[in-house]
Amino acid sequence: MNNNKAARHSREITAEGDSTHFTRSMGVVETLSLGFTYMSPLGAIAALMPFGLMTAGPPSIWWLPIVAAGQLLVALVFGEVVSQYPITGGIYPWARRLWGKRYAWLAAWIYLCALIVTITSFTQFAVPYVGSLFGFVPSNAQGFLIVIGLLLLALAMNMGGTKTLGAVARIGFYAEIVGVIGYGLYLLAFQRHNSVSVFFHAMGTGGGAPYSSTFLLAALTGLFLFYGFEACGDVAEEVRRPGRTIPRAMILTVLCGLVSAGMAFLGFILAAPDLQSIVDGTITTDPVSAILDGTVGPWGTKVFLIVTLTAFLSCVLSLEAALSRLVFAFARDEMLPGSTYLSRLSKHGTPRVAMLFACAAPVALSVFVLIAPNSLPRFTAFAVCGIYICFHMVTFAALRMRFKGWRPAGDWRLGRAGFAVNVLALMWGVAAILILARPGSGDLAFLDRWIVVAGLVVVIVSGLGYMVVARPWGRSTAPSGDALEVAERMRAARLPATARSDDAPLSQPSQ
Repeated sequence: MNNNKAARHSREITAEGDSTHFTRSMGVVETLSLGFTYMSPLGAIAALMPFGLMTAGPPSIWWLPIVAAGQLLVALVFGEVVSQYPITGGIYPWARRLWGKRYAWLAAWIYLCALIVTITSFTQFAVPYVGSLFGFVPSNAQGFLIVIGLLLLALAMNMGGTKTLGAVARIGFYAEIVGVIGYGLYLLAFQRHNSVSVFFHAMGTGGGAPYSSTFLLAALTGLFLFYGFEACGDVAEEVRRPGRTIPRAMILTVLCGLVSAGMAFLGFILAAPDLQSIVDGTITTDPVSAILDGTVGPWGTKVFLIVTLTAFLSCVLSLEAALSRLVFAFARDEMLPGSTYLSRLSKHGTPRVAMLFACAAPVALSVFVLIAPNSLPRFTAFAVCGIYICFHMVTFAALRMRFKGWRPAGDWRLGRAGFAVNVLALMWGVAAILILARPGSGDLAFLDRWIVVAGLVVVIVSGLGYMVVARPWGRSTAPSGDALEVAERMRAARLPATARSDDAPLSQPSQ
């Protein structure tokens, strides 16, 4: 290994000091805020509550606790992994250390593509809220300009450094709390028009089909919401005491997401003056705005729109931050074209070139959405399934390593329960992926029915093709597949979390 490569990989775990290192300035609150704003319960509820109601009626709310329970299992597995490996990049370094470079490259490639699509889709979802706030219906061109403006504004905030990222994430966190819990509690306390019994009533959805099939179609209501907690690990080298802080932040992200989204879902549905019209799809305006106009009036609706847009911006900021750290981690291992530039850190300890990529890629995809606006739902469906696949490439790799005798050695551990939790997390992941990949209605065109599977095939085949031609793992000298050996050394050395995460020898390849 030459000196430059050695220096690059010694930075994988060491993360403090001069301008070539990240700066550890994020605590539990900032880390939780980053994951929570990435998850964005407010944005997810605004986008998908109407979908759930029109698909399966008010019982679609039950997807929130179902998915939260499954994703909590995943967060527990991730917590053990990140506690042993508090490394920037999340999914990619975890998969590399648990299995190997080829496996990690494919996982990161899928995750990278899914994140680009997620940023693009979520920014597009903000467009009608901007229009509603300023009293106009945005055209396609105006929507494109709004999207570009939001992406550039998030980039500018990200360029401000880790402290700015943490501060804006906190603001977004508070906006989410006001939007989902504040409005939800107010509607529950003062504006109830419906009985709790509606959550056990399909209200005519399904068209005569068995309700089990109808209920399954509404799964996206929860599946779209409960990811983002992994972003807490994407910035691991910028977090104080990451071995303890990040697992706790991931678990809290899932739990806070369930409470806040559930409160909002309950409040909006029970306050709907004409719930049946929303379920029937006969409300011509946005159902969320229609509920608010009929309960809190125009000014209350305006405040909600401002809070919602704050949450949207903070979510885009968190998404760009997660993507830039993934690209940086990928490039640090020389896995991407232009790795020399993408792996650079600024004097403020931020990966600014990777940040530019994290903004430019969604801008490019937004041009395609401008040309073909009907393509957005297809992109979104692929993004959700792609991210779930990446999650469970990690849980599968962790379970494989456990069969080899791996016992996680970080400061945060599940002990004997770890194996059972890992098995249950993987079982949940397989079920979620199968639900997401199910074909659409039989009256759709073939491509539209199988769009999620088709998108995954394109991404996986292109990734495998690049691997075969460019052999990116061959240029990397980063350690891989060493979870068992590192855990044994860590237990033998009995090092505390701060010493372990800053110990250079642990970042070197196993001999």
